[in-house]
Amino acid sequence: MQQAPQEIAVHPAATGTKSLSRRQLIDRCIGVGALLLAPGSAGAGHAMHGAPGASGHMDMSPTSGVVPDAVVPATDQALVEPETRRSADGMLSTTLRVGYAYRWIGGVRLYVRCYEGASPGPTLRVKPGDTLRIRLINDLPPNRDRLPADISQPHQFNNTNFHFHGAHASPSGIADNVMRSMAPGHSYDIEIKLPEDHTRGTYWYHPHHHGSADIQMSSGMVGAIVVEGDFADVPEIAAARERLLILTQVVFDASGMVEAFETLFPETATRFLAVNGQRRPTIAMRPGEVQRWRILNAAYQDDLLLDLEKHDLQVIAYDGIQLGAVQARKRVLIAPGQRADLLVRAGAAGTYALNAMPYDQGHPSPVGALARVVVSGTPMAMALPSALPPPPLETIRDSEITNRRTVTFSATAPEADAAGHWQEFGFFIDGKTFDPNRVDHRIKLGAVEEWTIVNTHEHDDHVFHIHTNPFQVVRVNGETLAVPEWRDSVIVDRKGGEVVFRSRFLDFTGVFMLHCHMMNHEEMGMMQTVEVYQP
Repeated sequence: MQQAPQEIAVHPAATGTKSLSRRQLIDRCIGVGALLLAPGSAGAGHAMHGAPGASGHMDMSPTSGVVPDAVVPATDQALVEPETRRSADGMLSTTLRVGYAYRWIGGVRLYVRCYEGASPGPTLRVKPGDTLRIRLINDLPPNRDRLPADISQPHQFNNTNFHFHGAHASPSGIADNVMRSMAPGHSYDIEIKLPEDHTRGTYWYHPHHHGSADIQMSSGMVGAIVVEGDFADVPEIAAARERLLILTQVVFDASGMVEAFETLFPETATRFLAVNGQRRPTIAMRPGEVQRWRILNAAYQDDLLLDLEKHDLQVIAYDGIQLGAVQARKRVLIAPGQRADLLVRAGAAGTYALNAMPYDQGHPSPVGALARVVVSGTPMAMALPSALPPPPLETIRDSEITNRRTVTFSATAPEADAAGHWQEFGFFIDGKTFDPNRVDHRIKLGAVEEWTIVNTHEHDDHVFHIHTNPFQVVRVNGETLAVPEWRDSVIVDRKGGEVVFRSRFLDFTGVFMLHCHMMNHEEMGMMQTVEVYQP
């Protein structure tokens, strides 16, 4: 295994560098000598492969040199949850290999970037106070392009890094630092220490390297993180079988790959929806059984409106933060990056569809079957909780506020929006595209601030997300919430939509991001830096 090169800085504040960054130096040195994506270029694990077609058929003649692999049923197989890796004695130490892998999904054979050869990647389960230690091995081939002058042009799809989405942890050094650039052919150490009082719940990880994150996430480079212990003292929840449902949008080109931004940007690009890398899997339940579903929307672009036929959905947590009371919902809207923890109590024997229903976010969200719930067998007498414990984070009072600020999302589009090429669009925050060398917001450690997020874009909703510190939503489109909600991501409606939230900037200094979690928009510049500093 090669040793990691000297750490590559994307932002001068991350290392204190003032001159040409090592990343720029590497980009200039690679030049036209970079290898093209070809068989064997990603290491010994890819020495034998061909180019898959959209239909999944390949030449299987005796002289083809291709070893056939097992075909996975297109739909209706039992739900399979990812491999689980758990902490022990305060530590989860593991490796994550990033490389190309074949995936059968929905009857199509894909060849895409994955963690550990699977999509989703392994589920990481930790406890408050634990340390997450990862050796990330970037086994992707060298990049085929140089760093562009405009970094809001998607680029260098084989650079990566690691983001613990929703974590209240340090954004600096080798912790949850999305300023790091992890080049192909090297290994990198990541070490994230969780506070002893970290909120317990459902989180996730994904790449966050500007230029390549959208391509990699849409390929299936995502995985869940569970901080254990939430609702441990609620017997009805503790007794419920736990299920993990990671929702993704499946997209690919004519070769069954994701190798160009044109594959992602059209609003109709999604081929179908998936749960845990499966198309329309089956979830088995018994009549009267209560299950706890940890749902993660790891889609690269779109909101999903969830509906379980003839069943209510009982929400107990959003974005990894426990609610103080159960919310009974007919449907649950979940944006990219968001999580919703639900209790589902099965009705009478039968088969019920879990669907993504039509939803207008400025363009139609993808719709269709996500899963089937098959209820059968001996009934179970399980109850829903009558009450939940108090939420883990205290409400932010008016008297705590030390500063207020406004952040504005906007965009430009060609007149014939639907026919426009992605390079004709622009996505901005406060009128600017992302610049890693600019600090957009400086905040004193310990500040408590109220932010107003405004969306002036006429055509699209956006999804505001900020790293490191969760926030409490208090007002949406001028309406004060009866019960403020803690989140780390929130939808901001188009045409003047407005969200007001409050946040405590505690515990950690350093530079981190706010951005739209519709990753097409983030990749094209809808991101800013935030620096929390010690006075």
